[in-house]
Amino acid sequence: MLLADVLYLFSNQGTAMVEVFEALQSPEIKSSIYLSLLSCSLSAFLSIFVAVPIAYFLATSEFRGKHLVDAIMDIPIILPPLVIGMSLLILFQFAPFTWKWNDFFPSNSSWADRSLNAWVVYQVPAVIIAQFTVAAAFAIRTLKVSFEQLDRRPEQVAWTLGCSRYQAFKRVSLPQVQSGIIAAWTLAWARSLGEFGPILMFAGATRNKTEVLSTTVFIEMSTGNLKTAVAVSLIMILTAFTVLITARVFGNRGLPI
Repeated sequence: MLLADVLYLFSNQGTAMVEVFEALQSPEIKSSIYLSLLSCSLSAFLSIFVAVPIAYFLATSEFRGKHLVDAIMDIPIILPPLVIGMSLLILFQFAPFTWKWNDFFPSNSSWADRSLNAWVVYQVPAVIIAQFTVAAAFAIRTLKVSFEQLDRRPEQVAWTLGCSRYQAFKRVSLPQVQSGIIAAWTLAWARSLGEFGPILMFAGATRNKTEVLSTTVFIEMSTGNLKTAVAVSLIMILTAFTVLITARVFGNRGLPI
């Protein structure tokens, strides 16, 4: 499949490649690339921020209902993407997302008369939330495996030497899973880049506003612009491949987070 995309660039005596590069110069594509890089990075960092404590808790704790909680964490992975987007859209129709600042503290400011729903749905924050919803589940699953493979004895020794559980986690356990954190961040970033269904439902695909690379491919294919769709697809492939290779290299070197 990847070879077919590359060969397409050299079809018609290489004229397709020229047309592809010309298509990439459009303001709409540049805006899509910028928003994709920004939203993927933010959603990946948010995923790690949430995944580290959840994965550590699930890997090191025993409690009633653990298997149920563990299964709930996997729901975004197995649900159809369009269902996730629709569920997010419905969620933001309820309180507290519909509350307004003016409902509690009257103000003359225009922003005070807008609810969180208005600030998020079909706006840029919706793109990040849609990506985060799915990417966090993959990050949690990856980090949970990393924490389960740790030897717990060094952490327990740290407890006996006066460290609190948080201090032992921060100083002993967390440095040992830095490769797992890199892998989880990479997976979350790459998954965010390819996210389509939730974004389309929750954020829309408005040009120069909420359009990201995945929705650009959909828009260009819908209008019959195959060359631009192929160009954007190759950008996504190369970007994801570069991120994965870089993470593998730095992860193997054991660089600190």
